[in-house]
Amino acid sequence: MIETTINGPIASLYLNRPEAANALSSTLLLEMTAILETWAESREIRAVILGARGKTFCAGADLKERLETAEENVWSAVENIRHPISILSRMPQPVIAAVQGGAVGGGMELTLACDFRIASERAQFQLAETGIGVIPGAGGTQRLPALIGMQRAKEMILAGRKITGQEAAVWGLALKAVPHGQLYSEAEALAYQISRKAPLAVRAAKYAMDHGAAVPLEQGMEVEKQAYQGILPSEDRLEGLRAFQEKRAPEFHGR
Repeated sequence: MIETTINGPIASLYLNRPEAANALSSTLLLEMTAILETWAESREIRAVILGARGKTFCAGADLKERLETAEENVWSAVENIRHPISILSRMPQPVIAAVQGGAVGGGMELTLACDFRIASERAQFQLAETGIGVIPGAGGTQRLPALIGMQRAKEMILAGRKITGQEAAVWGLALKAVPHGQLYSEAEALAYQISRKAPLAVRAAKYAMDHGAAVPLEQGMEVEKQAYQGILPSEDRLEGLRAFQEKRAPEFHGR
């Protein structure tokens, strides 16, 4: 149900349940969680790509499985989706979602937990939960307004509006929309650019932005200060200075 590849410093995770529109079954979620937890501890992995096989990126929760869930266990089933999405949002490495088709409900919430979303021209984004009597429960109501503003987020959530990859790019939900055949090469190009930078600095900058955004500016400045001071003793910082002085490309080792 999950396919992975590791190419040097770039790790890719693909949802591989196309016969079920990559719906988030309990088995798939357990596999995803274990992989992400392992990758989060890796010093060799510098960027992560999240993709999917088949025509649909992810249809969200496995509703067939949900129908068989006892009423008292429904929230636990939602928690099973929230958990890997939370891990994804806290990955120390930058995460790029390559969205090749429909990202619906929990599938869209997966992409919202990533640092970047690159959309194929065939991509579609929708939070359809109010149409089946619930609300987004894995971060959609919180992360989407921060990306596209409250009014547009309310249209997507309250009215269930579906938008295209092009619209997502215009709204700021996606970094860019690209021809379908170029989707993964675009994601890999961005991952490669990131992987060439000092990995400790990349992690520190991501941490500072993610944690500083949730607090008032003065507290955010303190978060940035602590993140900066944390990399001052690194070998990579000295290597960056030497490389600049010697007019050569730096060789960073994450130390």
